[in-house]
Amino acid sequence: METKFNSKLSDIRLHYKIWMSDEKETGILGDGKWHMLKLIDQKGSLKAACDELGYTYRRTWGNLVKIEKFFGFPLLERTRGGTEGGKTVLTEDGRRLVRAFDVFHETVDATIQKGFDAFKSELKR
Repeated sequence: METKFNSKLSDIRLHYKIWMSDEKETGILGDGKWHMLKLIDQKGSLKAACDELGYTYRRTWGNLVKIEKFFGFPLLERTRGGTEGGKTVLTEDGRRLVRAFDVFHETVDATIQKGFDAFKSELKR
């Protein structure tokens, strides 16, 4: 059936952000921090990850410290200087946190996509 919405349904794009907070509504972990952690581990550098995402080093460092304080363990392993320069990668606990968020996101993404498809189907009626 043709409805008033049909001509625009293919133009609609779904966007959403996920984040988690503590009991005081202070952000702990979300899409931005998750991407940052993954990129730090890939690049081996907090600065390179900040540069790529356009985040400031100082604010990012503060956010990472907040996550570490909340969970009570370090997320990053830092090696200073040397002939090849310093290196920053995730600790095993940091990788575990990222993997858990990966799995969580996959589940949420599928659920939200299903809801979005139902939304568009409803508009087609």
